[in-house]
Formats: sequence, structure tokens, C-alpha cells
Amino acid sequence: MLEYLGLNTTAEGVYRLMLSRPDLGVAELAAELGMGTADVRSALDELFELSLLRESVEREGHLRPVSPAVGLQLLLARQQAELDQRRQRIAEGQAAVAAIVAEFAGSPASAAAEVERVLGMDTIMQRLEELAASARVEALSITPGVQSAAAIAAALRTNADLLARGVTIRTAMQDSARNDRPTLAYAQSLTDAGAEVRSAPLLPPRMLIADRGTAIVPVDPANTRVGVLVLTGRGVVAALVALFEQVWATAVPLGAARTRDRNGVSPQERELLGLLGQGHTDESAAKRLGVSERTARRIMADLMERLGARSRFEAGLLAVKEGWL
Repeated sequence: MLEYLGLNTTAEGVYRLMLSRPDLGVAELAAELGMGTADVRSALDELFELSLLRESVEREGHLRPVSPAVGLQLLLARQQAELDQRRQRIAEGQAAVAAIVAEFAGSPASAAAEVERVLGMDTIMQRLEELAASARVEALSITPGVQSAAAIAAALRTNADLLARGVTIRTAMQDSARNDRPTLAYAQSLTDAGAEVRSAPLLPPRMLIADRGTAIVPVDPANTRVGVLVLTGRGVVAALVALFEQVWATAVPLGAARTRDRNGVSPQERELLGLLGQGHTDESAAKRLGVSERTARRIMADLMERLGARSRFEAGLLAVKEGWL
């Protein structure tokens, strides 16, 4: 009851009993409260340090309880003083943050431009952290392929903070991520924490959008370590949000099984047929689907067998004829 004043339950019990029975010694207090004498002595030490007990004038070597009107009011005053100090430190911290933001607001690196080019992994991570910290309502992301251990660790910290602040998280991952244990475990932890995760066989390049006002995309989708572009232009961000929503509408929740159509063709198989029909090689098609080249070839061989095709060209013709594409 008085813990907010710095008094634990044991010490409070001893103090209350001493107020009503100031003549009790350590052994008697322990017997009345049903605790060990060591616990009582520890509580007495605590009460003395808090100035709720003082040395008795009448009985040498004994302690007497201080009246609650005096002792507890003193504790309350101390708590109020500490609170005032904390408020002062917070105000000073806010002023310091505002000063730093104002200092760097006019620099070229942080100028209020619609497009900012950020290079270097440390600087990229800093911008990602800043974007996550600024999010208040919603964080949308598209993460093709599988995630590295470092990326997963960083994302777990960031997403935990976002969810704790009540920010809605929606993440679109690739179907191939379901076959990577660390990435799948990360996605599952997101859903368990309250985020929404869906997957699709084919995704556009990686992106992160905060509150539909700022987006981060890679300079080179094929190598995200090269650098990123921070976009704040209303038109381009709105276009990226629309792209995300289009992907989200066709993706399926992480826990749902990927259903095949009436011809028994899965979305991943259909996308592979489409990519090869557009002239993609096994290597480029595999990269787009986030799978290994060997996996792409295996899927294609299975499709050819099911179609009864002797070549990929014939497989494409038969897929169209059978309504697979």
C-alpha cells in the first residue's frame, strides 16, 4: 500500500504493528507477524533509514515509531522532490534534443527534400531507426527473400518498440521465406506480438513506409547495402502505398496454406511460368521468387511433367491452352 513511498510490504507491516504496539521487541514482532527475526531486523533497518523509527529516549537500545503525520509526510515530500528533479531532467533532455535537431536541420544531409540519398550501412541503420521512432500510427513493409540474422535481430528490437507504442505493423514477405526457419520464426514472432504478416510468391523491391508520409527504398534493389532513398514527396509515397496495398490484397496470411487453383497450380508455379514466358532465365526467375536456381528448375520440371511437355516452349503453350496462365 505504501510501496510508492519506498516502503516494502514487510517494512510496512512492522511499522503498522509498532504504531499500535510500541512496546514489542524483535522476537515479539516476528511472532505476531509470522516471520523470521532476520526479516524483522531488516525491516527495522529500513524503517530507521526512512526516518520512520527513532531511538527511544525512555528505553535505551530500543526504537520507537515516528507518528505517520510526521514520518509519512516526510517520505511524501521526498518523493515529490525526486519527481520534481526527474521532471527537470526530462525538460532539460527535451531541450537538448530540440537543440540538436535544430542544429542539424539546416545541414544538406537532413534538409527537408523530397528525396534524400543515404549511403553507408551505419547511416542507413540510423535513418531506419529514426523512421521507426517517428512512426505513430502505421508501419508498412515489403521484405522479399529471406532475412539475415543481423537484420532479424534489428527488426525484432524495432518492431517490439513500435508495437509497444500501439503502432500497427503490416509486413508482406515472400512465399519462399516459409522455407527458411529463422525468417519463418521471425515472422511468427511478429504475428504472436500482434503484427500482421502475409506472403506472396512475387514481390516488388524492399520498402518501408511510416504513417504513409515517408518511405525508404533501396538505391539498387539487387544490392540493398549500396544505399537507400528516403522519400517524402506526397505523390511518390502515395504511389508506393498503393503498390503495397495491391500486394497486400493478393497475399495470404502467414498461417494460411497456399491454395492451388482448380487446375492444381500454386501461385508460385504460376509466377514461375509467367517469368519464364517473359524471357527470364532460371537464375533471374529464381531471384525474383526468392528461391534457389535448383528449386526453380525442380518446379519447372514438375510442371513440364504434369503438362506432358517436352520443352519449356511447349510447356508455355500448353499452360496457356489449359488455362494455367
